Amino acid sequence: MPSEKQTAVKYYVGVDVGSASVRAALVDGFGTVVAHAEQPIQVWEPRPDHYEQSSADIWAACSSVTKEVVRGVDASQIRGLGFDATCSLVVVDKQFQPLAVNSEGQNHRNVIMWMDHRAASQVKRINATQHRVLSYVGGAMSVEMQPPKLLWIKENLPESWEKVGYFFDLPDFLSWKATGATARSLCTVVCKWTYTSDRGWDDSFWNMIGLEDLVKDKYEKIGNHVLSPGEAAGKGLTAGAAEELGLPEGIAVAASLIDAHAGGLGVIGADVKGHNLPCENQPITSRVAMICGTSSCHMGVSETPIFVPGVWGPYFSAMVPGLWLNEGGQSATGKLIDHVVRGHVAFPELEAKAEASAHSIYTYLNSHLDLIKKSLPVGFLTVDLHVWPDFHGNRSPLTDLTLKGMVVGLTLSRGLDELALIYLATIQAIALGTRHILEAMEAAGHEITTLFLCGGLSKNPLFVQMHADITGKPVVLSKEVESVLVGAAILGACASGDFASIQEAMAKMGKIGKVVQPNHEHKRFYDKKYEVFLKLVEHQREYRSIMNSL
Repeated sequence: MPSEKQTAVKYYVGVDVGSASVRAALVDGFGTVVAHAEQPIQVWEPRPDHYEQSSADIWAACSSVTKEVVRGVDASQIRGLGFDATCSLVVVDKQFQPLAVNSEGQNHRNVIMWMDHRAASQVKRINATQHRVLSYVGGAMSVEMQPPKLLWIKENLPESWEKVGYFFDLPDFLSWKATGATARSLCTVVCKWTYTSDRGWDDSFWNMIGLEDLVKDKYEKIGNHVLSPGEAAGKGLTAGAAEELGLPEGIAVAASLIDAHAGGLGVIGADVKGHNLPCENQPITSRVAMICGTSSCHMGVSETPIFVPGVWGPYFSAMVPGLWLNEGGQSATGKLIDHVVRGHVAFPELEAKAEASAHSIYTYLNSHLDLIKKSLPVGFLTVDLHVWPDFHGNRSPLTDLTLKGMVVGLTLSRGLDELALIYLATIQAIALGTRHILEAMEAAGHEITTLFLCGGLSKNPLFVQMHADITGKPVVLSKEVESVLVGAAILGACASGDFASIQEAMAKMGKIGKVVQPNHEHKRFYDKKYEVFLKLVEHQREYRSIMNSL
């Protein structure tokens, strides 16, 4: 009879730090989420386009949710720990104490969030250099990347700049807190800091943009030791971190991933046999993983580097080892839907009716659309209502953070029907934006047949169906809704040595739940909507040109 030790289930902990909360999951070797916990984290918005957080607040939340998911579990069965997080910038001094990223001198607010756009003038100057490293970020750097934020700190907070010991991407800060090792993940430094896997840091870039101080100390502040995602960091979990997290001292801790990349890892490698999908028996280069939450990211991989104008990358081994990654994105998706719905005059009525029916506001809106569509397909209700979704600028493929949102087709109506319609038109606009990104990737050489969706918005059936119909591609949903957490756990599984490679763990732990097919009978309608969509940005640029001539 096999011993209990031989048959004991192996578990891995994944921790995901999102924009508004920290989540943890206990995941088994087959990718099943056994336990899940979530805790909100604080966001400060001291002025427009400034978003800040606290690394101490974030770590405290990590500790709380991790303790919760492993409560009652035999410690010997927990094999590894993986982190993912938003690509926010953490600033600490030489003793690793938090440093203020604000003029108020509030040291506990030491994180500039990914969606912070304070460094607009700095990124404009960086892009004007046309330095060769910019070819690896779609030709133009985003204000959401780290170099412009570093330059902003140097120019606006000289006292903090002089005291800085280390700048961390948030995923790397978490692995440092767990292990005491300052090694950075290849994912973060390649995708957000201009590091390349073959040449490393480019001295000429940092000198050219006015950050030569980072070169002088041999990149000690931003990382001169880089690990592949899933590689074991340091000597495992330190005694102090083990006590804080409620985990065994010394268990393997993986080099981390950015949250979207963890989501990609959790879904893109799933076995699709028997689902009649065009990507079956094709390499994963025919798939795009779309991670949809506060914002959305579109992750496509290729065997050779593909340079896509307006789309970040190609990044080598930044998500799947041995493959090049291109990353498209939309800066506000879940946040945009929330903004449009909650800002409408009929929102109090919606909220009351949703509560009375014991449904979420979005489930109620979806049902309301079914009531008012009559004999039409739901999507056709917006024949006269169109949205351009760049309320927070365009990340891909236009890389223009100055673009604004647009709505065409408003009336004087103020009721729940009108709220439902603007909600639908906003979801369609996000899907049309995805089509815009996919077309740019395909024009550059990607061959995309199937979308793999995860994240909070993938729980909304209307959002999913609109993406299938508008892109004309089948959408695969993960069996585990929390694919980002599965991706983080995959990192821990690899660091533990229980899997030979990331690819093996992806295939074993990523599972398909549902496939949503496009309705091809609606193609002509959405082709026309897409024509209008592209006209909207043309008109915006035209009227801005007129006004700029004043």
